[in-house]
Amino acid sequence: MSDSQGSGLPLSAQLEGLLFIAAEPVAPTELADVLEINVKAVEAGLAELEALVAAGGLRLQRHGGRVQLTTAPELAVSIERFLGLEARSHLSRPALETLAIIAYNQPATRPQIDAIRGVNSETMLKSLLFKGLIYEMGRSQGPGRPILYATTPDFLQHLGLNSIADLPPLQTAAPVDSPDEMLKG
Repeated sequence: MSDSQGSGLPLSAQLEGLLFIAAEPVAPTELADVLEINVKAVEAGLAELEALVAAGGLRLQRHGGRVQLTTAPELAVSIERFLGLEARSHLSRPALETLAIIAYNQPATRPQIDAIRGVNSETMLKSLLFKGLIYEMGRSQGPGRPILYATTPDFLQHLGLNSIADLPPLQTAAPVDSPDEMLKG
């Protein structure tokens, strides 16, 4: 890629530097503004950067139209040990269930989550909010205007994903025969 602003560095290297110092995920339009180039060129540079870092210890993570440079999920244990952090807290089965419902249906409301799970999800939602894996993105226009929940970039890091698109396809259960049909067979 050609250099921008006469820095002498390829665009992918400039993007890497900007993302390295960014405190939070950045929109490609912001990067384009800073580099004074168009968004299409930024996207091409991000694709090049993603290919370059894929073989190393960094990853390009995309979430909600924003991009961020993160460490490779395979390094989590070594990084935690290096930083002296306790082992990553594991999520309970109900928390994972709630998180999966939000991830595949986002934005999702508590009534929707409760209906799918068949139980009250208030405690799980509070736990996931506290852990920074979900956030309140607004309110639904439906009756009672329930809170809408969506996943955060930390959710992607926790699961070692680069994008929400990397989630495995949702598998639906086979239809269950009704008791009447089972008696006939």
